[in-house]
Amino acid sequence: MPIPPTAPKRARSLARDEVYTHLSRWIIDGTLQPEEPLRDQDIAVQLGISRTPVREALRRLEDEGLVETALNRWTRVASLRLGQATALYPVVQTLEMLALQLAAPGLTDEDLLHLNDLNAQLRTALEQRDAGAAVDADTAVHDVWISKSGNPELQQTLHGLKRKLRRIERAYFDATSSGQASLKEHAAIIAALQQGDPDRAAQALKANWQGSLNRLQQPSA
Repeated sequence: MPIPPTAPKRARSLARDEVYTHLSRWIIDGTLQPEEPLRDQDIAVQLGISRTPVREALRRLEDEGLVETALNRWTRVASLRLGQATALYPVVQTLEMLALQLAAPGLTDEDLLHLNDLNAQLRTALEQRDAGAAVDADTAVHDVWISKSGNPELQQTLHGLKRKLRRIERAYFDATSSGQASLKEHAAIIAALQQGDPDRAAQALKANWQGSLNRLQQPSA
């Protein structure tokens, strides 16, 4: 029986997606450092695949701003730029406030308990000065109302934008006063939701995003 003509294409697509998943995770968690060279041949050998899906994955990462290239010279992990955070934070803030307003009427007591548990996980990560766990816990808090918003387009857009932010936040993680401020800001959001006041919760979320950006720009403050 002849092999269907779509089979090789499907296999290459799967390989490309796997490479993309590996590389994006390594870039975001800092395994691959800013400006570290990315050689498609080395990556292909390490992952046991051909160079073609590696190149396709690298192009996709370049489109997302996680990889940068100089034609016929080099491909590397994109530099970290605080200016990118300055551009992204207001956009994410606005979209998250919409997600929270959409989600608030459907949040259950179980959801609210989960929010408190996640904020407690953030506190533990801060006490242990674990940057990765702290950023993951902070992201998980926000993901509760994003996932409950009921709007797949909004969820997908926020997911892409926040992947870029996680990389910056991990690199500039601060477990001191800024981390404690985030805990208090989350608590204010949760308290407003518990009291059935979505407008106050949205304003508390706005304060959280604005405070986070200010702390990122002035880490010693």
